[in-house]
Amino acid sequence: MSHRPICVDLFAGVGGFSLGMEQAGFDVVAAVEYDPIHAATHKLNFPEAAVICDDIRKLTGDKIRQSAKIGDAPIDAVVGGPPCQGFSLIGHRVLTDPRNELVFHYLRIVNELRPRVFAFENVSGMATGAHHGLLDELIEGFSKIGYRVRLPYRILNTKDYGVPQARRRLILLGARLDVKKPDYPVPTCIPSENKEGANTFLDKLYLPTGPCVKDAIDDLPDIEKFDHLFSDDVVEYPLNGASRYALLLRGDLVGEDDYSYKRHFAKNVLSGCRRAEHTELSRKRFSETRQGETEPVSRFFKLPLKGLCNTLRAGTASDHGAFTSPRPIHPISPRCISVREAARLHSYPDWFRFHSTIWHGFRQIGNSVPPLFGRSIGKALLVSLGSSPPKPKRIVQLGDDSLARLNMSSAAQLFNVSRSVIPQRRRQKLEELSATKA
Repeated sequence: MSHRPICVDLFAGVGGFSLGMEQAGFDVVAAVEYDPIHAATHKLNFPEAAVICDDIRKLTGDKIRQSAKIGDAPIDAVVGGPPCQGFSLIGHRVLTDPRNELVFHYLRIVNELRPRVFAFENVSGMATGAHHGLLDELIEGFSKIGYRVRLPYRILNTKDYGVPQARRRLILLGARLDVKKPDYPVPTCIPSENKEGANTFLDKLYLPTGPCVKDAIDDLPDIEKFDHLFSDDVVEYPLNGASRYALLLRGDLVGEDDYSYKRHFAKNVLSGCRRAEHTELSRKRFSETRQGETEPVSRFFKLPLKGLCNTLRAGTASDHGAFTSPRPIHPISPRCISVREAARLHSYPDWFRFHSTIWHGFRQIGNSVPPLFGRSIGKALLVSLGSSPPKPKRIVQLGDDSLARLNMSSAAQLFNVSRSVIPQRRRQKLEELSATKA
């Protein structure tokens, strides 16, 4: 095969998995996302994909095909990770959480679309306790519809695939009976048994063999020098020297294994840089916290320059507590990291546009698959397909930047869905806040 295989991304969010699959060599023809804010951002970054903002429980494979305008064309891959809070190891794991049923709608859509291969992603908590039975039921369900899952399933860590973040995820890879079963991706950053300077368990956890926090964010501008970033998230800055990892995300280098479409953007104009307002007391506490440790009041983790970022999380909506996503503390400045710094730590390229607010921007990153990790999964699926896609030559123009500035009502109106599909954010009480205002 010399053409680019096609892929459908379910529970797509802003498109971390979509981008990873594109970088591997797939064309993402459709993305299904329930949240209008996320869907609008996906539309901005992937203007050539059909973005379907709908409840997957009401969606059919035929509707996806119609929206993508692919008719009866064979679909090569379906990827996606249903909402994971019902399985999370953080807080209470509830087997009856209604979000858990979405796992089986993923199975249903796979059956209706009949892709040659699939990749299912979720939090590692899905493989623990009572949830293990649900996972076994899902695997059995794939068998009943004519798919073989590569067993044993794997819990992979993104830090082993070039992402400067410790993030464990359950991965299931499978194929139709007429297609070779895919193998799980081989780590590209192999841990060392005797890391120099690793004296504690946390040291061993956060000292990377791939890119580190410094590699990811050291070349970015000091946002505290720009007062306008209290009300805007875009800044012009001079390009400085950078690590290879940063040069790749800036677009100054193109990796040999990157088969994505180039985007047209100004490299010296950076989005996602809005500043948070911190009290002087918070800043003092942040300053006094050592790198690699947790600030005791906010419970925010202070990033180690030569180590890894902890798992970036999305927070919860109002119907599940309205908790703000815990934003790590910058390793040098007494503040929380910006959305762009989080994006670098999640392996997003600088052209990728997130919502202009801190709240939604962090929600979008925390909910997403790191693109580099998604690329490794996509490459494993390509091997199974026996596909050798060409590298694209044309440059894609990003969508209208106004899509990154919509409020929930405007985003819902864009897709003709109810504004209440995502519960409105409620501010926490002062004693529950974690030391910042977003």
